[in-house]
Amino acid sequence: MDERAKQREAEGGSTGGAVGGDAVHGDTGGMRWWKVALGPALFALMLWLNPGDDGNIAAMAGIAAWMASWWITEAIPIPATSLLPLVLIPFMGIAPVKDVAVNYGRSTIFLFLGGFMIALALQVSGAHRRLALSIVAKVGSRPRRIVLGFMLASWMLSMWISNTSTAMLMLPIALSVLATARDQGADEQHMGPLSIALLLGIAYACNMGGMATLVGTPPNLAFQRLFHQLFPQAPEISFLKWMMVALPMSVLFLGSGWWMLTRFLFKLPDAELMGGQQTITGLRQALGPRRRDESWTAAVFVATALLWMTGATMEFGDLHITGWREALGVDGFVDDAVVAVAMALTLFLLPSKDRPGERLLEWRFTHEVPWGLLLLFGGGFALASGFAASGLSTWAGSLFVVLEDAHPLVIVTLVCLLLTGLTELTSNIATTEMVLPVLAAAAPAIGIDPRALMIPATLSASCAFMMPVATPPAAIVFGTGKIPIRAMIRAGIWFNLLGVVLVVGTVWLIGGPVLGLVLDGLPEWAQA
Repeated sequence: MDERAKQREAEGGSTGGAVGGDAVHGDTGGMRWWKVALGPALFALMLWLNPGDDGNIAAMAGIAAWMASWWITEAIPIPATSLLPLVLIPFMGIAPVKDVAVNYGRSTIFLFLGGFMIALALQVSGAHRRLALSIVAKVGSRPRRIVLGFMLASWMLSMWISNTSTAMLMLPIALSVLATARDQGADEQHMGPLSIALLLGIAYACNMGGMATLVGTPPNLAFQRLFHQLFPQAPEISFLKWMMVALPMSVLFLGSGWWMLTRFLFKLPDAELMGGQQTITGLRQALGPRRRDESWTAAVFVATALLWMTGATMEFGDLHITGWREALGVDGFVDDAVVAVAMALTLFLLPSKDRPGERLLEWRFTHEVPWGLLLLFGGGFALASGFAASGLSTWAGSLFVVLEDAHPLVIVTLVCLLLTGLTELTSNIATTEMVLPVLAAAAPAIGIDPRALMIPATLSASCAFMMPVATPPAAIVFGTGKIPIRAMIRAGIWFNLLGVVLVVGTVWLIGGPVLGLVLDGLPEWAQA
């Protein structure tokens, strides 16, 4: 291993244990047999209760309960749990194995795979670290500005690479700034609140940035995949359309969250903090001049983002913006997954100057790709297809008919609160995979656009801020020992409520103009 690779490893720059960390790690405390037994017990209970008075519905409900219990308790590694549908759905006669297996190779999985490889190349080259330090350096060394700089850097990076990887990158830089400030005689009365605000700001900004793009966090890709699987006649929600809805909310979330942390929750002073800017400058100088590997990898990254954003044709009233897929005559054949894989392949072709005789991305680096998370996506696909094939999603959705007379905003708010609460204690991707098919079936039952339930649920899955186990970034910063659990819960309550308000407002104000979303009616494609 070369010296640069050793440095990256020491800094925690690995993608493997980082990306989707809450979704792929198993119980590290040893096998607990009650957790293992809980899944089959719930499966048997569902068969006995026989919901819907239908054997297929009862069997599928049992499979879902089995998977949910093993996901939540991590009785076995979560990716392993994701393989259960491949065994149980055919065994129970719900669908043949060939129909189940195809779910583990859908294009969205390759979109995520290509994105992981591009993110990995950024880390191998060191380009992501230079970007983060450049942003932080521009905001100054006053406490409020330091928090803003780290939040802004975390927010921008997490739009494109793993939230967990971003948190792991920013954490040692933040700790270095705090240590240097103490060494230079910073007031300890102010250092405690600054430490908490800075570390929480990094964790929270990682989640906020991930919400802004389809590739920013697993629940977003889960929504795109499940939505088009369940509603094949619905209009496409492209990369750019998602950004047009989620990015304004994400920006507002970042700004209001920074204000809450630095002026309301912890009330940081506006005095100069000695050592902050000097540390950032020193770290930037230690990087040396920009290297060719960094520039070429960054160019591939930027090209990928542009191709994602300009691929689909956009309609704004009378304005028609032709996407490159339509212009080349490949619309319907080529999607964002093709772009991701093609650009990842480019990285395997371009030569590296830092490592003579090698390419920008070598296959040996791909052991850090979170392959287990890709299995989790496949398991979610298979679970959703089983919901549809068995009739479980239709039956569960019919239970929402009790909300038929409620105002649409009340329903959307309840969905946001439900998802925010669930993901405080469970994996956000696992929760999203379980809930979205049910909401998709509930929408026609209560006469509301499915997107009006599914999009808020997806965004709310990234809005759990109270508990250390809610998201990997929260667990990472809590692990420093500098954040009391009571402080995290107190701040998290306010951020949870702010997230619900912003998500509901986004769907109400932006969903209609951008997506044609209606809250008081059912589109024709949803009726079909």
